[in-house]
Amino acid sequence: MTTSNHPSRRRILQASGAAALTAGLGQVPRGTSFGPVRQLPAGVLDNGYVEMGPSRGVPVILMHGFPYDIHSFEEVAPLLAARGHRVIVPYFRGYGSTTFRSASTPRNVDQAAFALDILALMDALKIRRAVLAGYDWGSRTADIIAALWPERVRALVSVTGYLITNLEANLSPLPPAAENAWWYQYYFVTDRGAKGLHRYKYELGEFIWKFNSPTWKFDTATYDRTAAAFANPDFETIVLGNYRWRQSLAPAEPEYAAIEARLQNAPAIAVPTITIDGRYDPFTPAGDGSAYRAHFTGPYQHRTFDVGHNVPQEAPRDFARAVMDADRL
Repeated sequence: MTTSNHPSRRRILQASGAAALTAGLGQVPRGTSFGPVRQLPAGVLDNGYVEMGPSRGVPVILMHGFPYDIHSFEEVAPLLAARGHRVIVPYFRGYGSTTFRSASTPRNVDQAAFALDILALMDALKIRRAVLAGYDWGSRTADIIAALWPERVRALVSVTGYLITNLEANLSPLPPAAENAWWYQYYFVTDRGAKGLHRYKYELGEFIWKFNSPTWKFDTATYDRTAAAFANPDFETIVLGNYRWRQSLAPAEPEYAAIEARLQNAPAIAVPTITIDGRYDPFTPAGDGSAYRAHFTGPYQHRTFDVGHNVPQEAPRDFARAVMDADRL
């Protein structure tokens, strides 16, 4: 065995190369290099999305969570585009300029619906395979596609690991401290929570940002850019419905039954994957990924960053590096 092929030597070279890559990413001026928002019909949606980078670059799809939007990637996307990637950042259904093409289309909220939205957008953009990266709702959606349609995924970056919802498991109570972190999910299943989201949408989102990311000192302008996405006419319906669906308090749609049957069996993910924990994320204790490691059967790495829940916006250069490294696993 030659020295250059020795496993420990390869790890050293990979680590030093990754560090050099991060150092070379540079900085992107906030709010000046992201956009414009485009529109494209695909599936049941008229999708709002940002596209950056060369059209023939390796495609990367970046997916946000709640209560966030595409601006979580306003620094990540330009960094990746500058390295030659074709970067797509879509608004999920119910957010920003993504709207339903027909008023009669059911506003479905099952986890499968979001995955099918992204697959339809990939088809419309003529993207056969892409690196998928996300957090929160975005991690869940990316995980589903990677598990059930691995032929569409080059690599995966998933914050908080394996987030495919198991409805039966969600019916079991957690220890009190863990339940406390999920407070707004339980709030949203009540009539009071629905009224609270409607009346205090702006204030509620801002409060959750502070709760989710206790060390992140964002300014009002940063939050306002995202809060504008909550004006979508279907925002409340999608948010309330999705959290109620997760608690089995909203009906599962028959059209997704076959997909959900597979998802409820916790399918493994075999594509190259990097999982990420935010050290100060209140939902999942940061660790070495062992809590969900068994779900990932392909090439794998785990990383922990000194941030909260909104990893790409709090640590954009580290997140961009993870995307590029995942595609090299």
